[in-house]
Amino acid sequence: MIQDLQDFAAGFPEAAQWLGVALVSAIPFVESYFGSIIGVLLGLHPAIAIAVAVIGNIVSMAIVVIAAGAVRQRATRGSTKELSPRRAKLKQRFDRFGVAGVSLLGQTLLPSQITSAAMVSFGASRNAVLFWQTISIILWGTAFGVLAAFGVNLAA
Repeated sequence: MIQDLQDFAAGFPEAAQWLGVALVSAIPFVESYFGSIIGVLLGLHPAIAIAVAVIGNIVSMAIVVIAAGAVRQRATRGSTKELSPRRAKLKQRFDRFGVAGVSLLGQTLLPSQITSAAMVSFGASRNAVLFWQTISIILWGTAFGVLAAFGVNLAA
């Protein structure tokens, strides 16, 4: 799958490959971390690869957070629903680690779009989720982009 995404981004004209990286980074499970790797492997400068991967991931996450907030507002008007076992487990982690902890550590298990939507559905502030998810996306994208850059330079 990563190779297919890399081929997709490489299919853009060389001057616009950054756009391909931003688009693939908006996909859940690809995110900023794999997007930055794809950008580095395509030959983009690591700073550009990381930046466009982060931007693509943040834009898609923000859309999900805003939509989840709107859905939650409509769905919770005077009602409470029982959580499924899977959502109950996620809520327990949310209650334990808070928005910051889930945002920073959640990317090891689930995409930012899913964790951010879940946090908003549990009642977390949209602004807090947007802030901490953005920090997380930047950190993860930078870490993986730097590792890819060093790996590519070491192999050359």
